Amino acid sequence: MQTVIDGGINPDLLPSGVRSRRVDNGNGLRMYVLEAGFETPDRPCIVLLHGFPELAYTWRKVLLPLAQAGYHVIAPDQRGYGLTGGWDDRYDSDIAQYRMQNLVADVVGLLRALGYRSAAAVVGHDFGSPVAGYCGLIRPDLFRSVVLMSAPFAGPPAFPLPAESSSSQTPPPTDRQRLHEDLAALDPPRKHYQWYNSTPEANGDMLHCRQGMHAFLRAYFHVKSADGEGNHPEPLRDASAGEFARLPQYYVMELDKTMPETVEPFMPGPEAVAACRWLTEEELRVYSDIYAQTGFQGGLHWYRAGGNPAYQQELRLYSGKRLDVPSCFIAGTADWGIHQTPGVFEHMQRSTCTQMLGCHLLEGAGHWVQQERPDAVLRHLLPFLRRAGV
Repeated sequence: MQTVIDGGINPDLLPSGVRSRRVDNGNGLRMYVLEAGFETPDRPCIVLLHGFPELAYTWRKVLLPLAQAGYHVIAPDQRGYGLTGGWDDRYDSDIAQYRMQNLVADVVGLLRALGYRSAAAVVGHDFGSPVAGYCGLIRPDLFRSVVLMSAPFAGPPAFPLPAESSSSQTPPPTDRQRLHEDLAALDPPRKHYQWYNSTPEANGDMLHCRQGMHAFLRAYFHVKSADGEGNHPEPLRDASAGEFARLPQYYVMELDKTMPETVEPFMPGPEAVAACRWLTEEELRVYSDIYAQTGFQGGLHWYRAGGNPAYQQELRLYSGKRLDVPSCFIAGTADWGIHQTPGVFEHMQRSTCTQMLGCHLLEGAGHWVQQERPDAVLRHLLPFLRRAGV
């Protein structure tokens, strides 16, 4: 079946009641969005933000249930991803467009373009989680609640003020250059995936890997899911190279390997692929066909911008500011991403989020929690929305 028709996902591949369209967000993008609950005017709005290497399509299993609960639900392909236009796919393009304030501006612009004065909730998964967190932290007047999924929200970086209590400050950022050097000095030498994702080679490695890009994505989604063997996360004691080396190789890679080479040994066999109901081959083909057209560079730019010291310095403008709107956190028990930055998961609950109404770790789910266990996600998400009064 043809995946993309007339510049959008084939409607036959979308749940009945979900439509797609493009919206000019006023911030330089023509955003491709999936939406449900659009038939009834004046509904409260929920915005769903995906991560890497995903698309708006990652929310396909929760769009209709949220609409049936009375919301207008909108899931965009974010800047640099999928069928959204207006971004530059060259490695040497200006990565300032991918700094956090601009990603938040993309969501604010989309909300305004759709005619909303506020959103009942913004929900972010993976790299979409910090965007959702900053949406609520910077513009609590627009985003009345926040749901963080799979990636704990650290909050803004702190100024180094010794007089402040260490328990209330955001954990200091990892010294990326020092960590890179220390990982490379291990036996065997290692490297962090975020460093790799920032390199000029990463996009080509993924697009033109020897196993084929569809097979690469299958292995990548599999190894980070609850189906992947050995995913039994536990907190890291500190930010040393030795502790980071405890993370699976899809987080801390062998120094001489690409990401496709890293996950290739974990490729599930034909029977396991056929048995995977949370990501069928037809569903995976939506990802692989669209990424074959667009490449991965736009999403990889997020890693470059996120690791840029100047853009981290900009975020100190919000130092000490907390996420004061109602929030909750949802992740899978088999997701190492919860603990990939030492101390942030605990700090999020203790300090960053002042109205955290729940922190839910779901059995039978890894990193792709809303795809692996949409039923369980909804069992926590809908009551949260009611408690938050949105």
